[in-house]
Amino acid sequence: MTLSSWRFPYPRSLAGQLIGLLLIALFVAQAISIWIFHDERRIALIEVARDNILMRAVSIAKLIDETPKPLHDRVLEASSSRFTAFWIGEAPVVRETGDDGTETRLQQILSNRFSPPRDVRLDLIDPRGRQPDSAVSTDDDGNDEQPKRPSWRGPSNGKHGGRLRKIMHGHIDLALSIPLSDGSFLNVETSYRPPPRTLMPLLVQLGLMALAVILIVGFAVRRVSRPLRDLANAAERLGRGEDVSHLEAAGPMEVRTVTEAFNSMQDRLTRFVRDRTRMLAAISHDLRTPITSLRLRAEFIEDDENREKIIETLEEMGQMTEATLAFARDEAAKEEARPTDLGSLLESLAGDQQDLGHQATVNEADRLVITCRPVALKRAFRNLIENGIRYGEAVEIDLSRDGKDAVITISDQGPGIPEDRLADVFEPFVRLEESRSEETGGIGLGLAITRSIIHAHGGTIELKNGDDRGLKAVVRLPIGG
Repeated sequence: MTLSSWRFPYPRSLAGQLIGLLLIALFVAQAISIWIFHDERRIALIEVARDNILMRAVSIAKLIDETPKPLHDRVLEASSSRFTAFWIGEAPVVRETGDDGTETRLQQILSNRFSPPRDVRLDLIDPRGRQPDSAVSTDDDGNDEQPKRPSWRGPSNGKHGGRLRKIMHGHIDLALSIPLSDGSFLNVETSYRPPPRTLMPLLVQLGLMALAVILIVGFAVRRVSRPLRDLANAAERLGRGEDVSHLEAAGPMEVRTVTEAFNSMQDRLTRFVRDRTRMLAAISHDLRTPITSLRLRAEFIEDDENREKIIETLEEMGQMTEATLAFARDEAAKEEARPTDLGSLLESLAGDQQDLGHQATVNEADRLVITCRPVALKRAFRNLIENGIRYGEAVEIDLSRDGKDAVITISDQGPGIPEDRLADVFEPFVRLEESRSEETGGIGLGLAITRSIIHAHGGTIELKNGDDRGLKAVVRLPIGG
């Protein structure tokens, strides 16, 4: 398969297309949302953690002022955590509050938490991800090597501060110094980083939403597709001439309307065909009496030549009437459709011709079973085979499968039909044989009846001239109908 002939495989069913489109819309919407709001949750978590640490530092400073000095270490040990260190030092870890508007606002809020207000010193980084320019690199002993802002950052005295810097490798997100009542400072350093980003929650969320879309759309489309599928099957069976019971109106309102319209159309078509068939049968039956009367009167004509011609014409009219009446009776019989082995049906027709001394052979490539009205279909193929033997003396029948169709080709070795008359022979009472003799040309209803039967089975029939001579009748019938 070449690149130019390759086509993107897209679902052809209604459910598949709806699910595909909704899933595409879902993933595109999620991607746009992530692109726009990817940092909002992280910023919110950082701000909540920061505010919590600041309020906790104020509470610990008040607690230290009210607690005996021997308990200070235990209070600080209990307050510190893996990413937050509290310790008391003689000097503040933050020499002066940063000049950022947020830092100034927070410094005022924290100062006002004390009575009287204290000179709280604060430095923090931008929660949108700016690296902390206040971070200090440390050696293995926890001592400062090269402070990045020595103008405001003091020494990290105290065992807790040194331990935190080792754990966080110098990534300090917030530094705070609160003066205590004895002149020392409560120093705080923390890294309130949220947990690392992971796609797993997002993938789980998308998976659950995709599953919900598939289940809901699948259920909704099933309610629509099931009655539509029943409607399509009923329409196909009706097109083959089978009796179809009324369909139950189910599904959404639009589908119910279509089903009810189909039921009404089926009633009108069935009534129309039945009335026309009855009328045709009545006319053919009523014509028999005047034709018989005219033939009796023709016997009294003294002119022998005119008498023979009139009687010959009346006999031809009688044959046409009988053929029309037989066709109407077959249509009115409403034969039930049933599975039929097409090869066996053709073999039996060829055997009948062989018993009469004619040459007829069947070449069966595949064993094909179709749902049909076997008596009517047998009549159609008999007309084709008898026409081939009448004009070509021998026929060859080929049976094969082409996709979902059974293909029957009946070939003879006769003179063929002019190309401009191939379609005309299917019209009622049209004969190409100019002698008007029934022995050589029939009455002109055989192919018309054949085409009607083939079409009633949902098939097609086409006549083709052979390459050298002869005529081919190609019949296509649906398999498994």
